[in-house]
Amino acid sequence: MKLALIGYGKMGHIIEEIARQRGHEIVSIIDLDNQNDFTSPAFASADVAIEFTNPTAAFANYQRAWAAGVKVVSGSTGWRADHEADVRRACTEEGKTLFWASNFSLGVAIFSEVNKFLARLMNRFPEYDVRMEEVHHVHKLDAPSGTAITLAEQICANMDRKTAWTLGEVHNADGSVTPAAPAPAEALRIDAIRRDEVPGIHTVTYDSPADYIQITHSAYSRRGFALGAVLAAEYTAHHQGLLTIDDMMGELVK
Repeated sequence: MKLALIGYGKMGHIIEEIARQRGHEIVSIIDLDNQNDFTSPAFASADVAIEFTNPTAAFANYQRAWAAGVKVVSGSTGWRADHEADVRRACTEEGKTLFWASNFSLGVAIFSEVNKFLARLMNRFPEYDVRMEEVHHVHKLDAPSGTAITLAEQICANMDRKTAWTLGEVHNADGSVTPAAPAPAEALRIDAIRRDEVPGIHTVTYDSPADYIQITHSAYSRRGFALGAVLAAEYTAHHQGLLTIDDMMGELVK
Protein backbone atom coordinates (compact mmCIF):
# COMPACT_ATOMS: atom_id res chain seq x y z
CA MET A 1 0.00 0.00 0.00
CA LYS A 2 1.15 3.54 -0.76
CA LEU A 3 0.85 5.90 2.20
CA ALA A 4 1.21 9.64 2.66
CA LEU A 5 1.91 11.18 6.05
CA ILE A 6 0.43 14.54 7.02
CA GLY A 7 2.27 15.77 10.10
CA TYR A 8 5.78 14.59 10.86
CA GLY A 9 6.15 15.00 14.60
CA LYS A 10 6.79 12.18 17.05
CA MET A 11 3.67 10.29 16.00
CA GLY A 12 4.48 10.73 12.32
CA HIS A 13 7.95 9.24 12.77
CA ILE A 14 6.62 6.21 14.66
CA ILE A 15 3.85 5.68 12.09
CA GLU A 16 6.47 5.77 9.32
CA GLU A 17 8.59 3.17 11.10
CA ILE A 18 5.68 0.79 11.68
CA ALA A 19 4.27 1.26 8.18
CA ARG A 20 7.61 0.36 6.60
CA GLN A 21 7.93 -2.67 8.90
CA ARG A 22 4.54 -3.84 7.61
CA GLY A 23 5.72 -3.56 4.02
CA HIS A 24 4.06 -0.27 3.04
CA GLU A 25 5.62 2.47 0.92
CA ILE A 26 5.72 6.08 2.12
CA VAL A 27 5.27 8.17 -1.04
CA SER A 28 4.85 11.63 0.51
CA ILE A 29 5.51 13.32 3.85
CA ILE A 30 3.88 16.71 4.38
CA ASP A 31 4.76 19.02 7.25
CA LEU A 32 4.62 22.77 7.85
CA ASP A 33 7.42 23.62 5.41
CA ASN A 34 6.10 21.81 2.30
CA GLN A 35 2.35 22.42 2.16
CA ASN A 36 2.52 22.74 -1.65
CA ASP A 37 3.14 18.99 -1.83
CA PHE A 38 -0.59 18.42 -1.37
CA THR A 39 -0.84 19.09 -5.13
CA SER A 40 2.13 16.89 -6.07
CA PRO A 41 1.84 13.69 -8.14
CA ALA A 42 3.55 11.80 -5.32
CA PHE A 43 0.85 12.72 -2.82
CA ALA A 44 -1.92 11.94 -5.32
CA SER A 45 -0.47 8.45 -5.81
CA ALA A 46 -1.16 7.52 -2.18
CA ASP A 47 -3.90 5.03 -1.37
CA VAL A 48 -4.39 6.60 2.06
CA ALA A 49 -3.00 9.61 3.94
CA ILE A 50 -2.50 9.34 7.70
CA GLU A 51 -3.06 12.72 9.36
CA PHE A 52 -1.85 13.63 12.86
CA THR A 53 -1.58 17.39 13.17
CA ASN A 54 -3.54 19.81 15.35
CA PRO A 55 -7.19 20.84 15.85
CA THR A 56 -6.93 24.00 13.74
CA ALA A 57 -5.29 22.38 10.71
CA ALA A 58 -7.09 19.04 10.50
CA PHE A 59 -10.19 19.94 8.49
CA ALA A 60 -8.22 21.89 5.88
CA ASN A 61 -5.87 18.91 5.56
CA TYR A 62 -8.83 16.60 4.92
CA GLN A 63 -10.06 18.91 2.17
CA ARG A 64 -6.65 19.07 0.49
CA ALA A 65 -6.26 15.31 0.59
CA TRP A 66 -9.76 14.73 -0.77
CA ALA A 67 -9.11 17.23 -3.57
CA ALA A 68 -6.18 15.01 -4.60
CA GLY A 69 -8.42 11.93 -4.51
CA VAL A 70 -6.75 10.49 -1.42
CA LYS A 71 -8.58 8.81 1.46
CA VAL A 72 -7.71 10.01 4.98
CA VAL A 73 -7.08 8.37 8.34
CA SER A 74 -6.95 10.97 11.12
CA GLY A 75 -6.32 11.06 14.82
CA SER A 76 -6.50 14.84 15.11
CA THR A 77 -9.09 16.09 17.59
CA GLY A 78 -10.89 19.33 18.31
CA TRP A 79 -12.31 19.96 14.81
CA ARG A 80 -15.71 18.33 15.30
CA ALA A 81 -17.50 21.26 16.91
CA ASP A 82 -17.04 23.43 13.82
CA HIS A 83 -16.79 20.92 10.99
CA GLU A 84 -18.50 17.63 11.87
CA ALA A 85 -21.51 18.38 9.64
CA ASP A 86 -19.20 19.29 6.73
CA VAL A 87 -17.22 16.08 7.11
CA ARG A 88 -20.35 13.93 7.39
CA ARG A 89 -21.79 15.51 4.25
CA ALA A 90 -18.54 15.01 2.32
CA CYS A 91 -18.36 11.34 3.28
CA THR A 92 -22.04 10.48 2.82
CA GLU A 93 -22.98 12.65 -0.16
CA GLU A 94 -19.76 13.53 -2.00
CA GLY A 95 -17.89 10.23 -2.06
CA LYS A 96 -15.04 11.22 0.26
CA THR A 97 -13.51 8.87 2.84
CA LEU A 98 -12.37 9.65 6.37
CA PHE A 99 -11.48 7.13 9.06
CA TRP A 100 -11.48 9.17 12.24
CA ALA A 101 -10.81 8.04 15.80
CA SER A 102 -10.01 9.99 18.93
CA ASN A 103 -7.71 7.11 19.83
CA PHE A 104 -6.39 4.27 17.67
CA SER A 105 -5.13 2.05 20.49
CA LEU A 106 -6.55 -1.49 20.61
CA GLY A 107 -6.50 -1.24 24.40
CA VAL A 108 -8.59 1.93 24.29
CA ALA A 109 -11.08 0.23 21.96
CA ILE A 110 -11.49 -2.54 24.56
CA PHE A 111 -11.62 0.02 27.38
CA SER A 112 -14.35 1.84 25.46
CA GLU A 113 -16.54 -1.27 25.43
CA VAL A 114 -16.02 -1.73 29.18
CA ASN A 115 -16.87 1.95 29.71
CA LYS A 116 -20.21 1.62 27.89
CA PHE A 117 -21.14 -1.57 29.74
CA LEU A 118 -20.28 -0.08 33.14
CA ALA A 119 -22.29 3.09 32.41
CA ARG A 120 -25.36 1.01 31.57
CA LEU A 121 -24.92 -0.96 34.79
CA MET A 122 -24.33 2.11 36.98
CA ASN A 123 -27.39 3.82 35.54
CA ARG A 124 -29.37 1.71 38.04
CA PHE A 125 -27.40 3.02 41.03
CA PRO A 126 -27.95 6.80 41.41
CA GLU A 127 -25.96 6.94 44.67
CA TYR A 128 -22.81 6.80 42.52
CA ASP A 129 -21.70 10.00 40.83
CA VAL A 130 -19.28 9.75 37.92
CA ARG A 131 -16.31 11.89 36.92
CA MET A 132 -13.31 11.57 34.62
CA GLU A 133 -9.65 12.52 34.55
CA GLU A 134 -7.25 12.51 31.61
CA VAL A 135 -3.48 12.99 31.74
CA HIS A 136 -1.33 13.77 28.68
CA HIS A 137 2.07 15.14 27.72
CA VAL A 138 2.75 18.87 27.88
CA HIS A 139 2.72 19.24 24.07
CA LYS A 140 -0.97 18.38 23.76
CA LEU A 141 -2.91 21.51 22.83
CA ASP A 142 -6.55 20.55 23.40
CA ALA A 143 -8.26 19.83 26.70
CA PRO A 144 -10.03 17.62 27.40
CA SER A 145 -8.58 15.03 25.07
CA GLY A 146 -10.61 13.67 22.19
CA THR A 147 -10.54 10.24 23.81
CA ALA A 148 -11.93 11.67 27.05
CA ILE A 149 -14.74 13.37 25.13
CA THR A 150 -15.58 10.12 23.33
CA LEU A 151 -15.67 8.21 26.63
CA ALA A 152 -17.80 10.93 28.22
CA GLU A 153 -20.26 10.88 25.33
CA GLN A 154 -20.57 7.12 25.75
CA ILE A 155 -21.38 7.53 29.45
CA CYS A 156 -23.96 10.23 28.76
CA ALA A 157 -25.61 8.04 26.12
CA ASN A 158 -25.98 5.20 28.62
CA MET A 159 -26.73 7.09 31.87
CA ASP A 160 -29.94 9.06 32.41
CA ARG A 161 -28.51 11.37 35.07
CA LYS A 162 -25.68 12.72 32.89
CA THR A 163 -26.64 14.76 29.83
CA ALA A 164 -23.35 16.33 28.70
CA TRP A 165 -19.69 16.67 29.67
CA THR A 166 -18.04 19.78 31.08
CA LEU A 167 -14.38 20.74 31.40
CA GLY A 168 -13.28 20.59 35.01
CA GLU A 169 -9.97 21.59 36.56
CA VAL A 170 -7.06 21.96 34.12
CA HIS A 171 -3.45 21.49 35.25
CA ASN A 172 -1.56 23.35 32.52
CA ALA A 173 1.84 22.54 31.07
CA ASP A 174 3.39 25.61 32.75
CA GLY A 175 2.33 24.37 36.19
CA SER A 176 -0.62 26.72 36.60
CA VAL A 177 -4.10 25.45 37.40
CA THR A 178 -7.28 26.67 35.76
CA PRO A 179 -10.18 26.03 38.14
CA ALA A 180 -13.36 24.33 37.03
CA ALA A 181 -16.31 26.53 36.16
CA PRO A 182 -19.58 25.93 38.05
CA ALA A 183 -21.59 23.16 36.40
CA PRO A 184 -24.96 21.49 37.04
CA ALA A 185 -25.18 18.04 38.60
CA GLU A 186 -26.16 16.46 35.28
CA ALA A 187 -22.83 17.52 33.72
CA LEU A 188 -20.03 14.93 33.62
CA ARG A 189 -16.84 16.63 34.79
CA ILE A 190 -13.56 15.92 32.98
CA ASP A 191 -10.37 17.11 34.69
CA ALA A 192 -7.32 17.51 32.42
CA ILE A 193 -3.67 17.30 33.44
CA ARG A 194 -0.66 18.11 31.25
CA ARG A 195 2.50 16.52 32.65
CA ASP A 196 5.92 15.51 31.33
CA GLU A 197 5.81 13.13 28.33
CA VAL A 198 2.82 11.03 29.43
CA PRO A 199 1.37 9.32 26.31
CA GLY A 200 -2.13 9.14 27.79
CA ILE A 201 -4.04 8.05 30.90
CA HIS A 202 -7.85 8.01 31.09
CA THR A 203 -9.69 7.26 34.32
CA VAL A 204 -13.42 6.96 34.97
CA THR A 205 -14.49 7.03 38.62
CA TYR A 206 -17.87 6.18 40.13
CA ASP A 207 -17.97 7.59 43.66
CA SER A 208 -20.51 7.02 46.45
CA PRO A 209 -20.57 7.79 50.17
CA ALA A 210 -19.61 4.15 50.82
CA ASP A 211 -16.97 3.38 48.18
CA TYR A 212 -15.78 4.06 44.66
CA ILE A 213 -15.31 2.05 41.46
CA GLN A 214 -12.60 3.05 39.02
CA ILE A 215 -11.43 1.94 35.57
CA THR A 216 -8.23 3.21 33.96
CA HIS A 217 -6.40 2.85 30.68
CA SER A 218 -2.72 3.82 30.69
CA ALA A 219 -0.57 3.86 27.56
CA TYR A 220 3.10 2.91 27.88
CA SER A 221 4.10 4.74 24.69
CA ARG A 222 2.78 6.14 21.41
CA ARG A 223 3.53 2.90 19.53
CA GLY A 224 0.11 1.41 20.25
CA PHE A 225 -1.59 4.46 18.75
CA ALA A 226 0.72 4.39 15.71
CA LEU A 227 0.12 0.69 15.01
CA GLY A 228 -3.63 1.27 15.25
CA ALA A 229 -3.39 4.12 12.74
CA VAL A 230 -1.56 1.89 10.25
CA LEU A 231 -4.13 -0.88 10.76
CA ALA A 232 -6.83 1.73 10.14
CA ALA A 233 -5.12 2.76 6.89
CA GLU A 234 -5.05 -0.87 5.78
CA TYR A 235 -8.77 -1.08 6.49
CA THR A 236 -9.56 2.26 4.85
CA ALA A 237 -7.80 1.31 1.61
CA HIS A 238 -10.65 -1.16 0.96
CA HIS A 239 -13.59 0.79 2.42
CA GLN A 240 -15.15 4.18 1.90
CA GLY A 241 -17.34 6.76 3.64
CA LEU A 242 -17.14 7.93 7.24
CA LEU A 243 -15.36 5.11 9.08
CA THR A 244 -14.74 4.53 12.79
CA ILE A 245 -12.79 2.26 15.07
CA ASP A 246 -15.99 0.30 15.67
CA ASP A 247 -16.17 -0.55 11.96
CA MET A 248 -12.60 -1.86 11.96
CA MET A 249 -12.92 -3.74 15.25
CA GLY A 250 -16.10 -5.40 14.03
CA GLU A 251 -14.16 -6.82 11.09
CA LEU A 252 -11.07 -7.76 13.10
CA VAL A 253 -13.04 -9.84 15.63
CA LYS A 254 -15.14 -11.75 13.07
